[in-house]
Amino acid sequence: MPSSSPTICGWRSCVASILPLGKSGTSRIDGTGSLPYERRRIAGPSRRLELSDGSFVSLRSEGRIRIVTLERPDTRNAISTAVAEELADACRAVAADEEAWVMILGAAGNKAFCVGADLKERANFSLDDYHANRAPMRAMFHAIRTMPQPTIASIFGFALGGGFELVLSCDLIVAAEGTEIGLPEARVGLLPAGGGTQLLTRKVGPNRAKELIFTGKRLDVAAALDLGLIQEVVPFDSLRDSTLGLADRIVEASPVAVREAKASIDAALGVPLEEGIERENESWARVVASDDRAEGIAAFNAKRRPEWKNR
Repeated sequence: MPSSSPTICGWRSCVASILPLGKSGTSRIDGTGSLPYERRRIAGPSRRLELSDGSFVSLRSEGRIRIVTLERPDTRNAISTAVAEELADACRAVAADEEAWVMILGAAGNKAFCVGADLKERANFSLDDYHANRAPMRAMFHAIRTMPQPTIASIFGFALGGGFELVLSCDLIVAAEGTEIGLPEARVGLLPAGGGTQLLTRKVGPNRAKELIFTGKRLDVAAALDLGLIQEVVPFDSLRDSTLGLADRIVEASPVAVREAKASIDAALGVPLEEGIERENESWARVVASDDRAEGIAAFNAKRRPEWKNR
């Protein structure tokens, strides 16, 4: 591994400050042009969490929503070993946060969400270096895929290679107009091994997945929308508001019910139908026994907004 790679500390020890929002209810990560997510409407604690100087991933808390942002716009947010380690730590922190009901994965700049692995870092990799790099890369993708909360990718510009695999690892995707996605690894002698062969196949079927991976073909947002790979296409200037709007709508639902629904849907992808039905029934039993179920029905009958207990 290159000796210049920064040492990555644990996520919680890297948190530099927890600051209240200003009177306007707005805050910003920095001045780099990253998605500010400036407006808030959701009840719950609102504060800003920042990493120490020199880090490549930021985490912000906006009510019940957590916003994780790739902060390497000068490299089009390429994934280095350091980025992989920090992103995994951030996702683990969100997963363990009982006050976090939804996570948004975004990126700084206006050129690219993420162009995949940092090939400059890999320019002089030995075979041993590739194997050493494999563990943090796999841990990063695993941390996103296994998040108990819903995850939303907010993408623009280019989402290619490992960048597109980050997107595929999320539950929902909002894309800016003009975005291009694809898995071009085969064109540089590599394999989309951040879950790409498995996740893309589950979303578009084996034949289309083979075409896209064998050729490295890029898709524009219209084609991606037709294939069901993304849920919404919006103007770039509306990307932050549209992504937050989707997160807001999810936060309005019971977090217990949403987490159990996500677990049941994900389980359905790899098991026979009847086994999936049993998994769904197990989730139902946990939801119906929750305080949120009682609150939801009480609020409906009282014609008021529910105050979710998250238990």
